[in-house]
Amino acid sequence: MKLNIAVLAGDGIGPEVIEQALKVVNAIGKKYNHEINLTHALTGAVAIDATGNPYPDKTHEVCMQADAVLFGAIGHPRFDNDPSAKVRPEQGLLAMRKKLGLYANIRPTLVFPSLLHKSPLRRELIENADFVCIRELTGGIYFGDKGRNETRDKAWDVCEYTKPEVDRIVRLAYEYAMKRRKKVCIVDKANVLETSRLWREVAQGIEKEYPEVETEYLFVDAAAMRIIQWPEGFDVMVTENMFGDILTDEASVISGSMGLMPSASIGLHTSVFEPIHGSYPQAAGKNIANPLGTVLSAAMMFEYAFKLMDEANEIKDIVNKSLAEGVVTVDIADGGKAFSTSEVGDWLAAQIA
Repeated sequence: MKLNIAVLAGDGIGPEVIEQALKVVNAIGKKYNHEINLTHALTGAVAIDATGNPYPDKTHEVCMQADAVLFGAIGHPRFDNDPSAKVRPEQGLLAMRKKLGLYANIRPTLVFPSLLHKSPLRRELIENADFVCIRELTGGIYFGDKGRNETRDKAWDVCEYTKPEVDRIVRLAYEYAMKRRKKVCIVDKANVLETSRLWREVAQGIEKEYPEVETEYLFVDAAAMRIIQWPEGFDVMVTENMFGDILTDEASVISGSMGLMPSASIGLHTSVFEPIHGSYPQAAGKNIANPLGTVLSAAMMFEYAFKLMDEANEIKDIVNKSLAEGVVTVDIADGGKAFSTSEVGDWLAAQIA
């Protein structure tokens, strides 16, 4: 196959982890006789420095022409520490989601047998944990009207959803559940929020169309507790934008390292595949960042964007082998030898070759 991939390395450790993922992607391409065409483009702080825009029109064109987007991370301390900054890297991420129609973020919560001892939760709570959170990505409070009054002593962020927006994300969750253990958990705050009551009304209608799926409704605070108390009880969780942002970061530490967690953002145009760990500027340029979340994001790209399951499974198997054999970066080295970011990438690519 001819695979056209847009590469947005972004900021911080983004370029370093993307470089390792591309080693794996190219090794897979060579082994399975795929033609890999990579087109690099700017986003985030580096795009602001170069163009003044965190998601330039040229970058959007590259993404629209690609079959998939492999994305690193965005964010820089000089913007985080400046509340008055009018242009921010994160605006580029929101613009990309909106323009590409990336309405669904899919984040698996995985555990790895060789790393169970690294989790902050007891082994017996997590050893069978395997669930997916499907987060609505282009609506809610992040995209609603926001502002300050003239004296700047009052601020507002409006949370809005329409029935079609809720319908498409909830249906996606049920379709995923049909391929898994047939359990869906709808997370909302319907006892307080009108938008959550809309979510629940829509979900209750869709629930009737999937009688073979077990449906549960949880308030977001109860879901946050359940993730810690009984993560094995979840199969597919679906929720709105801000709740999903918070819950998926909470769930990510179950594995023992956020650096291991991949994600996919699925939408109307090109889908985007990225690790969830952020730009981690403290580690940028030190060759110590964990690239495995980005490599597993590449595996999701082969699975969801290209429907190439053998290639995706081989990447997952090689990552599991690296964990089992201790070919890992310092964050999960557990007192043993710590490999550099580039050494891990070289090892993974060599195993595939």
